[in-house]
Amino acid sequence: MEPVDKNASKKVVIVGGVAGGASCAARLRRLDENAEILMVERGPYVSFANCGLPYYCGGVIEKESSLLVADEKLFREQFNIDVRTLCEVVGISAAQKTVQLRNVKTGEVSTESYDKLVLSPGAAPVRPELPGIDLPGIFRVRTVPDALEIRAWIEQHKQDPAGMNSYSGYQTVKRAMRGVVVGGGFIGIEMAENLIHQGLEVTIVHKHEQLLPRLDPEMSRFVDRYLEKHGIRLALNDGAAVFQQSLDGSLQVLTKSGKAHPADIVILSIGVRPETTLAKMAGIKIGERGGIPVDEHMRTSNPDIFAVGDAVEVKDFVTGESSLIPLAGPANRQGRIAADVIAGRDSRYRGSQGTSIVGVFEGAVAWTGANENSLIKLGEKDYEKIYIFPNAHAGYYPDAKMVAMKVIFRKSDGLLLGAQALGLEGVDKRIDAIAMAIQKGLTVFDLEEAELCYAPQFGMAKSAINFAGMVAADVLRGDMPLGHWNSGDVGFLLDVRHPEEIGVEQVSGACNIPLNELRARLGELPQDREILVFCRSGQRAYYATRILLQNGFKARNISGGMLARSVLMKAEIVPGSLD
Repeated sequence: MEPVDKNASKKVVIVGGVAGGASCAARLRRLDENAEILMVERGPYVSFANCGLPYYCGGVIEKESSLLVADEKLFREQFNIDVRTLCEVVGISAAQKTVQLRNVKTGEVSTESYDKLVLSPGAAPVRPELPGIDLPGIFRVRTVPDALEIRAWIEQHKQDPAGMNSYSGYQTVKRAMRGVVVGGGFIGIEMAENLIHQGLEVTIVHKHEQLLPRLDPEMSRFVDRYLEKHGIRLALNDGAAVFQQSLDGSLQVLTKSGKAHPADIVILSIGVRPETTLAKMAGIKIGERGGIPVDEHMRTSNPDIFAVGDAVEVKDFVTGESSLIPLAGPANRQGRIAADVIAGRDSRYRGSQGTSIVGVFEGAVAWTGANENSLIKLGEKDYEKIYIFPNAHAGYYPDAKMVAMKVIFRKSDGLLLGAQALGLEGVDKRIDAIAMAIQKGLTVFDLEEAELCYAPQFGMAKSAINFAGMVAADVLRGDMPLGHWNSGDVGFLLDVRHPEEIGVEQVSGACNIPLNELRARLGELPQDREILVFCRSGQRAYYATRILLQNGFKARNISGGMLARSVLMKAEIVPGSLD
């Protein structure tokens, strides 16, 4: 760290507000009362809740004012910070340590010097050059004005769904308003849900095979089912190609496969790209992923220029790879760390795990750390995974709901690598607990021993976190040899469910011996073949595997049972095989 003169006054220019820039400005003032702080924001709001924009569009958040976290007046009066909204940077001279600012309203350009410069430009929505993309009724969702326009458009075009609107002498039936969301990431799913709240018929058009790329494909399929259950149509693996306007003013989204999706409103949620214009203007290095590389102190390649938020490339905490993580939580922490360093403190950013959660109607899906896809791409082989389906709270307490979880850990030592979960209750606290465990370098054996709060309406005496640790530890200790539906393993398939369950769903070629009859019927099983055991979720199969192993059989439990199979397998299983 550079030496700091506590009595020296410094001038810090912060470009961009929202999470990263605003948190940096407020933190810096709390640490240094003498610093001259100038924060400029090219939009009309210095700090707003951009994560809340879809919910304003859907009417869940009723007032625009609720989205405004802090205004210019608060920063000036409470923090003595010079804030200029509708002010954009049009030039940076790193050599002279100056920025040129243009007033968006008047066009007036002024020059400000700086001792330290903090860039928090965010990320811009991807807007491909597709025919018709600028037609009326096609919107992006990035700023408060964007959300205002969307909500106004919906209110203007929303039609009375049926019946007699006035005593006009005739009665008509009017169709529901239609919305097409292009893109299946965070904002796409949230906007689709909120258009449903507004009474629209909704289709998600997504060019990839799965929604939410940070999930593994099988976990994403659970999300697909839940969205479809709530009336959202999914057009996956088929990207938008052309936007057209019909004679009646409505829109059509034509896809690459030639399909047409009619719409009264289109929401573009194709992804975001780091805003690097200012970095290039300052001569700062741009990374391989298209963002601004920073060190653990949030410094760029220029030691007097810092960068925070959605535009920066940071270290993935689990894999060590360079990563783009456009999330509000990391941006907030990065802003604080940059302020600490500017004020002379030795603060360091540990990296990001990408811990995220997305609301999906009454439920949620969340994840943290590495997913299996990323490990495969890195050539990592030292990992194992489990699928578990515990209740969110005690089964004897009313309305217990299942949580689907996938936990990934290192085979050699049990180190936690990542987790994904979805359900109607308790998803956030399960992923939060595992996220903290990953950050502290804990193992599945630590999850076994975790002491977590319990009351029947909130959890179980053996919590889902304990349960995940116990199952994974059983695998590593050899107490529960594990198999997977999509692993290509071949063996004798043993179904230990009750016969009435098989009437609902069965696996071709599997032998059914209910768990409570297994000890008496061991003679029916082959001694010369590996037995692959499954049930509905994996628990009874574990009990059966223990019985078989202790009676001289070679056996493995197929993780997650039929619940995991329902999303892992795209085709019927070949008799005697897991491939």
